[in-house]
Amino acid sequence: MNTRVTDLLGIRVPVIQGAMARIADGKLAGAVSAAGGLGIIACGGAPLAWIEEQVRIAREIAGDAPLGANVMLMDPQAPQVAELLTKLRVDVVTTGAGSPANFMAAWKEAGIKVVPVVASSALAARMERMGADAVVAEGCEAGGHIGELTTMALVPSVCDAVRIPVIAAGGIADGRQLAAAFMLGAVGVQVGTRFLVAKECTISPVYKEKILKAKDIDTISTGRRLGHPVRALKTPFSRELAHMEYDPNVTDEEFEKYGVGAVRKAAREGDAQHGSFLAGQVAAMVNKEQTCKEIIEDLFTQGEQVLGGAMKWVK
Repeated sequence: MNTRVTDLLGIRVPVIQGAMARIADGKLAGAVSAAGGLGIIACGGAPLAWIEEQVRIAREIAGDAPLGANVMLMDPQAPQVAELLTKLRVDVVTTGAGSPANFMAAWKEAGIKVVPVVASSALAARMERMGADAVVAEGCEAGGHIGELTTMALVPSVCDAVRIPVIAAGGIADGRQLAAAFMLGAVGVQVGTRFLVAKECTISPVYKEKILKAKDIDTISTGRRLGHPVRALKTPFSRELAHMEYDPNVTDEEFEKYGVGAVRKAAREGDAQHGSFLAGQVAAMVNKEQTCKEIIEDLFTQGEQVLGGAMKWVK
């Protein structure tokens, strides 16, 4: 399928894999890129040596297909990560939790496409003025860090605010939602939660099983107290975090400290009691483990059926 996003990024299908911290490694990103989408390595909180190794692994899997990486700009080592990605010359950098202004010139000079994730039309317009090549408009249905607006409200608002390509994210797990994103004005989609159960995804079996068994009311958002809300599955950890959020006897420092290491405990250790199992509201619609190639094929097969073949005219 050919859209402004495929033309811009040099990919075959307009699907970007979400950058999921402690989850999106070289094996997953490489498999998505090899399947025609854009795989993204999540660099937030990761050692530089690990990032370099994952880029190598992804390139071995993806061959000449484009590859991306994500920089969490609130990460204290974001400047070092930005410099490393420039050196490694990844094809695309997505950003979140801050402004990429300090790194934009170096990335552009290296030929890297810059695609910030935004949660408002004002931020999208700012990123366009700064020189972003495209934006990901991510609604609060998404897993992980979220804003306040839903995808249905956010995407058309961002499309009206900018001229650069808009990629829709948050609540996209099947072809019906993909088709809806295009009807809202997007020319690509970012998918996260569904890729959690990809066969190439290396998270713990416990994590995958929780996604496969999730119901539509099984996610919760916490962290608004600190200005950084996060969506995850309801577990003993996330329920306790929700309780602490409004407890006046709990300090901000205690609240923040409680969550340290929780994503790693979920993704790598499968700790059902103390892990934070990040997931979007569409987790209930994810009901089988597939390869990345099969996931992408399913999305577009159903999307074409929904739109009656009209998707080929989206440009």
